[in-house]
Amino acid sequence: MSHPQSILDGNRLALSRLITQAENDTPESRAALVELFPHTGKAHLIGVTGSPGTGKSSLVNQLALHYRKAENKRVAVIAVDPSSPFTGGAVLGDRVRMRDLAGDPGVFIRSMATRGSLGGLAQSTSNVAQIFDAAGFEVIIIETVGAGQSEVDIARLAHTTLVVEAPGLGDDIQAIKAGILEIADILVINKADHTGVEMTEKALKSMLELAHPVQRVFQHHGVSMSVSTHETQTPVWIPPIQRTVATVGEGITELADSIARHVAHLTQSGDWSLRDRTRLEVELDLLIHEELMQRFHSKVPQKQYDEVIEKVFQRELSPAEAVGFLMNGRFE
Repeated sequence: MSHPQSILDGNRLALSRLITQAENDTPESRAALVELFPHTGKAHLIGVTGSPGTGKSSLVNQLALHYRKAENKRVAVIAVDPSSPFTGGAVLGDRVRMRDLAGDPGVFIRSMATRGSLGGLAQSTSNVAQIFDAAGFEVIIIETVGAGQSEVDIARLAHTTLVVEAPGLGDDIQAIKAGILEIADILVINKADHTGVEMTEKALKSMLELAHPVQRVFQHHGVSMSVSTHETQTPVWIPPIQRTVATVGEGITELADSIARHVAHLTQSGDWSLRDRTRLEVELDLLIHEELMQRFHSKVPQKQYDEVIEKVFQRELSPAEAVGFLMNGRFE
C-alpha cells in the first residue's frame, strides 16, 4: 500500500508520520502532497484566533465535540503556537481536550510549533491542513495562540475565521491594532458569564462599525479585493457577535449555527471559491519565490554575491543596479 493511499484510507499512524514529515518539509512529504492534492478542497477550514486567556482551547474542544456528536463530522484540530520553540505547553492542552475526545477515531488533534520563520509556519500549517483534507476530515479547525501578524497570516488560510475575546482583558483595542478584526467572520465573546461582557460587546460593536462601513473586503498582496455585492446581489456579511461559556458548553450550538450561516453566505456569494483561489495563489507565489531564489543562488557564486553586497554597502551600486548585475551576470 503506497503511503498516500494509506492516508486516503484513514490510517492514523501513516497520517501522524506524514504530518511530522510535512512539518520538517522532507522530500517524502513533498512527494506525498503532490499525490494527495487532487483529493483536497472538500474540507471546511475554520480559523480560531484571539488573545491568550480568552479560552480558545476550551472553545475549540467544545466545537469539535459539537461537530462529532451533533453533526457526525470528522474533525481535525491544528493547534499552532508561533511563540513557542517547543510544543510542551500545547501538548498539555491536548491532554486536557483528549479527556472529552479520547478514543474517538473521528477526531485528530495535532500541535505545531514554529521551526524557524513565521512564513514557514503558515506554509507547513497549510500543508498539514491539506493532509487532513485528503484524509477525509470534513472540518479542520486551525487554532492559533496570540494575536499577531503570524496569526493573521494563518487565519487567512481559513474559510471562516473566529476571533475570540473575553470580558475584562482590556485588550479590545489591541485586537483592532493588530488587524485582527479585519479578518473576523464571527466574533466570539467567551467567558460570557464574567462581569464586563456588555462593555466588551459594546466595544466590539463600535469597532465593527469602523471596520465594516460598507462591505467585506478580502486582502491579497495588500490589495483590497471587494466581493462585488452589486453584481451578485448577495447581502454583505457583517460579522455577528456570539456569546459563549465554553467551560460548560453554553452558546456552542448557536456558534455552530452562525458558522453554518457563514458557509451558506460564502457559497451563495462566490466568496468560498474566491478564498480558495486566493489562498492557492498566495501559496503558488510563495513557492515560485522559493524556487527562483534557489535557482538564483545555484547560478550566482556566493563570492560574487558578497562582492555586490559590499559595493551596495559602499554606495558604489544602488540595490536596483545590483539586481541588474546579478540577474544578467554582467558583473565581473
